[in-house]
Amino acid sequence: MDLRQAVWLDFRLAVLFTVIAPLGLLVWTFQVKSNPIWRSLVIYWRVSSLLAISVYLLMAANPLAYLTGWLARILIPVGLWFWRDINDAVDILPGKLAFAYRSWRWAMTFYCGVGTVFGLTFLPCLVSAQPACGVLAEVPLAFKDIFHRGVPANTLGLWGGLGLAVYALYFVVFLTVGLPRTGRFALRG
Repeated sequence: MDLRQAVWLDFRLAVLFTVIAPLGLLVWTFQVKSNPIWRSLVIYWRVSSLLAISVYLLMAANPLAYLTGWLARILIPVGLWFWRDINDAVDILPGKLAFAYRSWRWAMTFYCGVGTVFGLTFLPCLVSAQPACGVLAEVPLAFKDIFHRGVPANTLGLWGGLGLAVYALYFVVFLTVGLPRTGRFALRG
């Protein structure tokens, strides 16, 4: 498998694991009203929004996208496994939803682990353009052609940059205020 095929396979898996599966779980959780899984999925969507931000930065050829996409693959499993109270509650939940959620969480952890290693290939793109950089940019540009036809890439990159600024601000507030206050308990406060 060459690099282009690997990138497109990763894109397809990303759509499946990071969008379709958690969206389905979110709808199912809403119907069943499982609070621990609901809270975990809300945290997941907050953390994984860094992937979407990376796509928009990459549309505008912003090299920061290579770093943010790589960091997202690290932060997603951390966000899924970090919360002690959610993990304890999910571990004792019975039923198909809890099994599906736990299976997806393990699959995401594996997928993000492989993606983190694969993403090391593109980290040099932060400082210099290389052939691999253009291959990775093909996916967001195809996305742009489908969903944002006619919108200038710089405009989409600006939205990505604003999203990154908001994400970074929330992350800093979480690290300096939220985490010291609640520790590893998501359901407090």
